[in-house]
Amino acid sequence: MKTLTEKILSWASIMEPKAEEQVRNISQLPFVYKHVAVMPDAHLGIGACVGSVVATDGAIIPSCVGVDIGCGMIAVKTTFKAGDLPESLESIRKGIERRIPLGAGGAHAKPCRAAEQFFQATLASDRLRPSDRLLNDEGLQARARKQFGSLGSGNHFIEICLDAESRVWIMLHSGSRGVGNVLAQRHIETAKGLMKQHFVQLPDPDLAYLTQGTPEFQAYLQDLLWCQAYALQNREEMMNRVLTELSWSLYGEAGHEAEMEVERVNCHHNFTQREHHFEKTLWITRKGAIQARAGQLGIIPGSMGTKSYIVRGKGNPLAYESCSHGAGRRFSRHEARRRLTMADFDREMRGVECRRSEALIDELPSAYKDIDQVMEDQKDLVEIVATLKQVVSVKGD
Repeated sequence: MKTLTEKILSWASIMEPKAEEQVRNISQLPFVYKHVAVMPDAHLGIGACVGSVVATDGAIIPSCVGVDIGCGMIAVKTTFKAGDLPESLESIRKGIERRIPLGAGGAHAKPCRAAEQFFQATLASDRLRPSDRLLNDEGLQARARKQFGSLGSGNHFIEICLDAESRVWIMLHSGSRGVGNVLAQRHIETAKGLMKQHFVQLPDPDLAYLTQGTPEFQAYLQDLLWCQAYALQNREEMMNRVLTELSWSLYGEAGHEAEMEVERVNCHHNFTQREHHFEKTLWITRKGAIQARAGQLGIIPGSMGTKSYIVRGKGNPLAYESCSHGAGRRFSRHEARRRLTMADFDREMRGVECRRSEALIDELPSAYKDIDQVMEDQKDLVEIVATLKQVVSVKGD
């Protein structure tokens, strides 16, 4: 850990100047408490640096959460060993792709039962009921129902992995899909409008904030909590579908999911919640960072061809009990596409059953930071519980 200024503590040994500028901009805001904690996977984002942990008192910056509210990881340790898997893993990959819609617009033909159960439960909940922005938008509600249980695109993925003891793990990365993006964008625009209305000057317009106690803040908080719950349950639904596919592939029938599962971890890395730090209750916003309380399990993926980690938090108070959410991008998507080729794809994905596609070039390991360096940078934040290497990788374009 190094001190960049009295308001910035950084665990990143490698960070581009523009990302550091974003952190400095955030640290200047008057409601930011103590300091901004920069994780070792930090890289340029929109408004706020990805890989930042921001403690605020009396306000929330929607862009510090980001547009994929509640995005995160789920991992399941199974009872299977590598020898239980078939010699060819192509059928498992294609089976997963049949069960789970992939890609930016991916959706089920009609809402699944889990989606209806989620909507009914949250609409009846005082804490998780969304704001009128969603309740009055029937089109967005319909879209959210159909996308529940779908993966998305970009860096979202489903993987079958092996640990050092050849135990089979399933790992999945996804968020709140289209509904989270739409609601986040609407609230960001509301915040920007308020800044103009009240003549608030900011170092970056994307750092527009909502003040606690206002109707706009309350509406955002309602949608934020709902989207976080949606993302969490969306991952659970997809994980259950992957377990069902494994059950069919390895048992020849469904219904053995309970026998397959040893341990499950589900954690956000784009979210805000109330926490107590430095003798004060604050809003802690993690954009590309996971909570890492002492003893808390978390998931830190590398990239689609490198190692990933199950970790246990050390509860470092200076990092607001947080750690990185992954390797972090080394190159932007555009730059990765300019630099990398299908020859790189074939070399870097050797040994991994995946869909060979030029659309995935910007997700190759070379586009990301060295995950080993990222883990070395945060030795005081987490300890490694299990090291995973994927044998199957499923991604949407």
